[in-house]
Amino acid sequence: MAQVSVLPKIFRWVFTVLAALAVLGAFVILVAIMINPHLPPGVHFGPATVDLGGQPGTVLLRPANGDFDFQATAFRGTVTFFVGRAGGLLETMKRYGLPLMFLHVLFLAALFELLRRLFRNVGRGESFSLGTIRLVQTVAILLIASSFILAFAQDLFGQAVISYFTQHAVITISGTSIHLPASHFDMFPRHYFPFDGAMFFSGLLVLALSEVFRQGLALKTDNELPI
Repeated sequence: MAQVSVLPKIFRWVFTVLAALAVLGAFVILVAIMINPHLPPGVHFGPATVDLGGQPGTVLLRPANGDFDFQATAFRGTVTFFVGRAGGLLETMKRYGLPLMFLHVLFLAALFELLRRLFRNVGRGESFSLGTIRLVQTVAILLIASSFILAFAQDLFGQAVISYFTQHAVITISGTSIHLPASHFDMFPRHYFPFDGAMFFSGLLVLALSEVFRQGLALKTDNELPI
């Protein structure tokens, strides 16, 4: 009788814990989306010293005209990044960033759960079974589908933030102010095809492996047929 490895059992419990943590994280993000927290009026932060590009810099958030102004300086004050109405930036990041985070964590929860089931089958000695093959195929489909969905959401988030910066941000270099070029915000981004992304190609690789598993099952079944 072949000795059963303990690794599948260890991986099964590891992915069980990770799946539970991912579900908890998704729940917390969903609650944050529903609550939609706001900065308290009059909140003030800084100036605080931070490391910017390997050089000491400062960041400052202060109330201004019923909203907030954000300012970051670097290279001994020669470079300044100023964002007026920074409260609107935070709202933009919440509106597009929190759903993006929720999708990421939801993807991880689904992936960890599928891997937990996969190693459960491996631990039972069912590596070449129809259920295991379907799990591997589901992992591949999840990776490929999520690569498109997350790429779209990331592009949407990036466009929203950049659009806000072009309207409210000013970069000052040695006393010369530079406004970012105008950006047209597109609700339906056109460059979200992740054909060069690691997740997309990982999905294709796992899909190919599922075919190897399927053929292995077919050979196993043929060998077990009576002559």
